[in-house]
Amino acid sequence: MALPPVLLVLAIVGVPIVTAALFSLGRTDGLNQVISMIGQNVHKPADGQIFTIGAYQQILSDERFGPDLTLTLGVTIISTVVVLALAISLGLLLKLRGGWLPNLLAGLSVIPLFIPVVIAAWAILMFYAHDGFVRSFLLQFGIEGPTWGYTGVAIVLGNIWTSLPFAVLMVSSGFQSIPDSMIEAARDAGSGLGSVIRKILIPMAGVPITIATTFTAIGILGSFTVAYFTGPNTPNMLGVELNNFFVGFNQPQQAEVIAFVIFFFASAIAATYVWANFRTAKDAGRV
Repeated sequence: MALPPVLLVLAIVGVPIVTAALFSLGRTDGLNQVISMIGQNVHKPADGQIFTIGAYQQILSDERFGPDLTLTLGVTIISTVVVLALAISLGLLLKLRGGWLPNLLAGLSVIPLFIPVVIAAWAILMFYAHDGFVRSFLLQFGIEGPTWGYTGVAIVLGNIWTSLPFAVLMVSSGFQSIPDSMIEAARDAGSGLGSVIRKILIPMAGVPITIATTFTAIGILGSFTVAYFTGPNTPNMLGVELNNFFVGFNQPQQAEVIAFVIFFFASAIAATYVWANFRTAKDAGRV
């Protein structure tokens, strides 16, 4: 019964991935024949060779690639850390304190779910631009405010905005699933608030926190809309640079190389998600 959807996924996802991988290695026959004829600067294997890494060598040696990769990884790490810090803090407030303020903050944190990313990205750009609200407001008091539009800071702010709702829902649900009796028992044994958080809440919600971390990092790593609207012209996030090579430069082979670079880092992050699922299944006695 599971075979039809599995075959469908393989057909619409697996085949394009394999085809793109072959094209990035210089295979211009079969399904890659048309795009190899249209694209520019296509690397093909030399006589007697099956594959070539010419496209990879071109991208990895390009002077723009290093700064692009640094910006991408930097934005991913900083945004993920901030998102997780906010999600964990709010989850702990909901679990340990409750009340109207944590509930209000939790409600506000999910608002980005209902706002299209393109609108949010444009709003963030206009808010922090050189003539945006922040600078205009501060100038009323004679203060020269910062200009974060078209900078890496704007990309970080945009990714935090779009990634926070899922992380809050995942992390807070993990904390809420922990029995209150365990917290009360720890307090009766003399544990302080810090010990309860470090030794009970964080470890027992470790799997949801890990899942939220991996999904957040992967989403930011391959993001396009926020980086395209709010980021600088150079360096670019890899998602934007991929689009530049594919659309602007008409070099689809090089674009697929960048896609596989993103896929490499995303796979490393996804390994953590697989570990978290395995641990969940092991704790439940299914493996």
